[in-house]
Amino acid sequence: MNVFLFLKGKIDMESETYERFPPGIILLSNAQTLLIYVIGASILAGFGFWFALLYVAYCLWFELRILTRSCVNCYYYGSYCGMGRGKVCSWFFKRGNPERFLNHTISWWDLVPDFMVSIIPLVGGIILLIGDFSWMIVFFLFFLLVLSTVGSAMIRGNFLCKFCKQRVLGCPAQQLFNRSQEKV
Repeated sequence: MNVFLFLKGKIDMESETYERFPPGIILLSNAQTLLIYVIGASILAGFGFWFALLYVAYCLWFELRILTRSCVNCYYYGSYCGMGRGKVCSWFFKRGNPERFLNHTISWWDLVPDFMVSIIPLVGGIILLIGDFSWMIVFFLFFLLVLSTVGSAMIRGNFLCKFCKQRVLGCPAQQLFNRSQEKV
């Protein structure tokens, strides 16, 4: 099977967005997210099982937060967005109000929980390296840093946000990032 066909879906030619994201993009974006979680838990396991478990619990809380604050109000509720969360959200939560999504504004402070998914294991890894140097921790830290910065930017910029119908309708994250680009 051609990889590009797996990543391409039917695009609404008028808005150049997906009504339903193709499985390849959903798999790619979720693989990146899961790798960040697994690497983070692996690094924090250096402090003991409970630290890794607390981190996994944080990641679960983070995912539930996204589902209940954003996905319930999103255009893709009940359908496959780029992360597949719209479909998953409809299994567990009632439809929210799409107007809430459109009228919601976010600041950089609202993104702190997002950043903490990577910052917690990065700080933990640095502490571990200071105590007892390990090339495996260095490798995990490097891979985590690449996935959470360049990887996220590439996936969101080239596969998710670029073809997202909610972005066209109104997305608080899109507004935040565009506002910060206008100041440059």
